[in-house]
Amino acid sequence: MEIAVIGLGITRFGYFPGLSLENLAAEAVQKALADAGVGPAHIDLACSANVLASSLQQEFTLGQKILWELGIKKIPVLNLENACSSGSSAFYLTCLAVQAGAAEIGLVIGTEKMHLPGNSILSGAATGAAEAQAGFSVPALFALRANRYMHTYGATAADLALVAVKNRRHASLNPLAQFREPITTEDVLNSTPVAGPLTRLSCCPLSDGAAAVLICNKKRAKRYQSRPVYVAASVLLSGSYTNPPSLTGWEVDERAAAKAYAMAGAGPEDLDVVELHDAFTIAEIMHYEGLGLAGPGEGVRLLKEGATSLGGSIPVNPGGGLLSRGHPLAATGVAQIAEIALQLRGEAGARQVPGARLGLAHCMGGDLQGDARSVTVHILKK
Repeated sequence: MEIAVIGLGITRFGYFPGLSLENLAAEAVQKALADAGVGPAHIDLACSANVLASSLQQEFTLGQKILWELGIKKIPVLNLENACSSGSSAFYLTCLAVQAGAAEIGLVIGTEKMHLPGNSILSGAATGAAEAQAGFSVPALFALRANRYMHTYGATAADLALVAVKNRRHASLNPLAQFREPITTEDVLNSTPVAGPLTRLSCCPLSDGAAAVLICNKKRAKRYQSRPVYVAASVLLSGSYTNPPSLTGWEVDERAAAKAYAMAGAGPEDLDVVELHDAFTIAEIMHYEGLGLAGPGEGVRLLKEGATSLGGSIPVNPGGGLLSRGHPLAATGVAQIAEIALQLRGEAGARQVPGARLGLAHCMGGDLQGDARSVTVHILKK
């Protein structure tokens, strides 16, 4: 793809009762504009992602309101919801618009405020009809997968807990992460039970936060940014919803990754750094396998060998992941892309992966009939 990332902006993720959605978005957008050295008047198109505002705050067409308060008017504004992959789906759509020539500079915003009355997203009904009728909550669905994976491959609850320990260690190096205090395997196993074998520290937290990126046509990138990062692949796919479903992985991961690798002319062995969807500990391990970082049942081995830790052969979630950086739903996918861009620019500070030149950002949105409703895979290159 002939697309470059020229500006990045991420807020801290956490609990911010005094900040509105508009406050959070404004901070992220202003940081991205400053990073690219452009003003509001340069923006030709914007795509704003949000999941919960319409249900929790009766707030609609949020993008227009955010941009109006920043003095950005009269441009095409798209509002998008695609569960956890809302932000990364907005990035995909904006890349298509810029590549088609509909805009020179496109703005992607992901904003979420989850600490609000009535938000029971982790304990509420599952997203698939069959699962909801069976009484499954979102954590219960992932717990079901965890138990099947453990039974099939001999993994243990302690193995799964290593994901949370690793990502908290990475988050301790990220000043924008929600949780930075180190934890141990015992801390994870002994925290409040949620849905066996998952405990509270096995699950992502509720988070407030925002992230923004600016993209433009590759040929014009250095007009705005001396250190642009280029989009080698941008993929968005939905599940095939096979019956019976596989509970040891999401087949759409494999299809999305294969398509992205083909677009980028690369393979999993070429990646230097990865950000992926670790809403629950088991998810990270299964996504290793879906993305081709490990074979079926080999994800735990990769983790235990330290390959996915900083300093390992393929660091995963150096920003702390959803488990510790936080998971403000629509902001997550944009923050993942921004983290990969920071790594490729060599600007990730204490969590920098030395010499990173090719990185992948993966996000999954929702579950349906045992498969993912949407999966995005983006590959960025230096």
